[in-house]
This record gives sequence, structure tokens and C-alpha cells, in this order.
Amino acid sequence: MLKQLIPAIRMLLVLACITGVAYPLAVTAVAHVAFPSQAGGSLLWKDGQVVGSSLVGQAMDEDRYFWPRPSAVGYDPLPSGGSNLGPTSEQLRLVRASRAEALRQANGLSDEASLPADLLDASASGLDPDISPAAAVLQIDRIARAREYDSSQRQRLVELVERMIALPQFGLLGEPRVNVLQLNLALDALR
Repeated sequence: MLKQLIPAIRMLLVLACITGVAYPLAVTAVAHVAFPSQAGGSLLWKDGQVVGSSLVGQAMDEDRYFWPRPSAVGYDPLPSGGSNLGPTSEQLRLVRASRAEALRQANGLSDEASLPADLLDASASGLDPDISPAAAVLQIDRIARAREYDSSQRQRLVELVERMIALPQFGLLGEPRVNVLQLNLALDALR
């Protein structure tokens, strides 16, 4: 029995070193050389400090900034997930109505104004960093008022949103989108 056990233990140790140490180190090294930003967490910097990742949404409710998609988990990455409320849920209807009312009031919209679904519904992960171009455009007037922009500055805000629209990957995967944190950083840099 010892004759079979010793080679099995050796093989276990060799494979554990290969798959548990050597392979992860090699993949990490290649990732840091080939994709340094992504391997480092796609971090975004402002004034020499990390302010977030382009891959993770953040809470933002100041009128002078673009607001992200709502989160059912408060943008906490540990318990990421959605609300799991179905389309017939009364609680979901009430949450959506509350969000719609708050959006209309904050953005000075009428009760009949159409609202993008991504500003009413939380994403499945609760960490979605992007909003639709329509959701960004809807917020322009609120931001212009909060920052006391005149009409030419407001137009520069419109142009900023247009510049920040990311098209579908490879021209066909996904929808056009705007990264909220990147947009807000560019907004702060706008003079």
C-alpha cells in the first residue's frame, strides 16, 4: 500500500504546485504585461488618488453629478445581486414609482415624461457602472442648473456626454453606454 501511496502523494504535490502556484503566477504575469490596467482592477485616478474602478458602480446623489443606475445592494460588492423582485411584484411597482417620482422631481420633468428603464430598475449585480445615453442626456439640465451653467456651458455638457458614449463592443455586442464614474470625472475636469 505504501508503494502506491508515496507516488500518489508526490503527484498530488507536483500538480498542486503546477495548478495552484505556477499557473496562477504565469497567468497573472501575462495579464500584467498584456493588460496592465485591467489586471490592476481598471482603477480610475483623480489628483493622485484612486477614486474607483470603471467596472464597479458607485453611489452618487449630488445634483451636480450624473447619477448611476440604482442598486439593490447599495453598491456593496460583497453581497452583489439584484432585488429578485418579479415583474408582478407590488413591492417592485412601488420602488419603481418612488424612483420615478424622485427622478422627475430632481430633473424638473412632468409626470408624463418618459424615463429610461435603467434609472428605474436596479441591475442584476447591483454594481453596474454604466447607464444608457438616454439616461445621461435626461440628467443634463439638472446638472447644468446645479453648476449654474449658461447655455454655452450646457452645450459643452451635451458634447461631453456624446464623447463619453461607448459603442457596442466589436460593433455588435451590447448597447451604447456611458460609464458614470468616468463621465463624472470628465465633468469635474470640464472648464
